[in-house]
Amino acid sequence: MFKVTRQPPLRSLAFSDADGDAGMDVDVDDDERIVYAGAGEGAGGRKDVVSPGEVITSAKEFMRGHGTYVEDDNVVSSVAGTVERVNKLVSVQPLSSRYTPQVGDLVIGRIAEVGPSRWRVDTGARQDAVLMLSSVNLPGGVQRRKIESDALKMREFLAEGDLLVAEVQSFFGDGATSLHTRSLRYGKLRNGLLVTVAPRLVRRLKSHFIHVPPPCGPSGVDVVLGLNGWVWVSLGTGEAQREGGEGFDAEGVYRAENDEIEPDARRAITTVAAVVAALAAADVAITDTLIADGYGWAARAGVDGRMLDAHTAQRMLGALVA
Repeated sequence: MFKVTRQPPLRSLAFSDADGDAGMDVDVDDDERIVYAGAGEGAGGRKDVVSPGEVITSAKEFMRGHGTYVEDDNVVSSVAGTVERVNKLVSVQPLSSRYTPQVGDLVIGRIAEVGPSRWRVDTGARQDAVLMLSSVNLPGGVQRRKIESDALKMREFLAEGDLLVAEVQSFFGDGATSLHTRSLRYGKLRNGLLVTVAPRLVRRLKSHFIHVPPPCGPSGVDVVLGLNGWVWVSLGTGEAQREGGEGFDAEGVYRAENDEIEPDARRAITTVAAVVAALAAADVAITDTLIADGYGWAARAGVDGRMLDAHTAQRMLGALVA
């Protein structure tokens, strides 16, 4: 038999209190375990990084949140991550974790199973999401009560392996996510490719539908930033072909075949996808401005997606993030 003992932290963390009365005071008890008088961001606004088993602060003054537990009247980190504080609540945000859905999130998913009046959707979360037949638009944007004949045509709408963009509507009792695609901007995805990044690199923006205009391809490139870390890069659509435009094809929202894509448009799509992948590899948050600037840099340098290797990506990031 053997016994595992936890060693006290080798360094002290610098914490600041928003009220200004906790400051940088650190007390050491008889066991030489550090008890911090404040919790949150370190000096200069830097968030402190902790490892599992590391004491964060006193449980007598702060409440434990996600990623922590209480031991010997101390709040202790249970994961490796950054310390976050909201008033008296202290939590640890893991450096790497699966997507945690919230109501209102825009997500990209893949159909995993077609069931009775529902689809099971893989969104990269701990549990598969559920898209009910009653939560989708019928072809043509028709809004009516779904009937038995609609249930028989479910695979004509969305089949296993299809990608779609949807919104988190609610949660079931077991924690599974309920999605909906009632907006004509949501639904099946075509004419593009998927890039997966860490969910923490996709911030909540005013709009997660981005259009990079020409000269990025003959008709531009469309980018959908899913908050679950799935990014869809596809053939751009003109203003008339978008929702509400005169050329919008409401009957084709569930079409399975891709359109014919010109070579210049293919190069633009792969270049934008390579820019997104390069930003994610450098742990840079992905925004519409960085995507457009990254493509502009690649165009000026005469680089396309196939030529954006690690060295070229470093040059691009140096120019964008400097």
